[in-house]
Amino acid sequence: MRLLIGETEVPVTWEENASVEALRELCPVTIQMSMYGGFEQVGPIGQSIVRDDLQTDTSCGDIVLYSGNQIVIFYGSNSWSYTRLGHISLPQTEMSELLSNGDVAITLE
Repeated sequence: MRLLIGETEVPVTWEENASVEALRELCPVTIQMSMYGGFEQVGPIGQSIVRDDLQTDTSCGDIVLYSGNQIVIFYGSNSWSYTRLGHISLPQTEMSELLSNGDVAITLE
């Protein structure tokens, strides 16, 4: 599965779990993301999918499922109950450039 932030394809290591499989079944999908808290972008996937939330400490590049129906991509860090989906392998400076300058759209294909 590929992830584009705007027009930029980013390198992702996806988790092997039921939530990622459910996302694959939705592809291709574009999700409108919104900045939140100065450290993440959040967007609704349009339906609820299977989740296995655990208390999680996130870091820059982490992709998680929140409440079973929203994708969150971090360019900072947080601690909350999430289902891990994957990790973007880019330096924090590049993640900030992609995500901290306003709302973005992501595409999963």
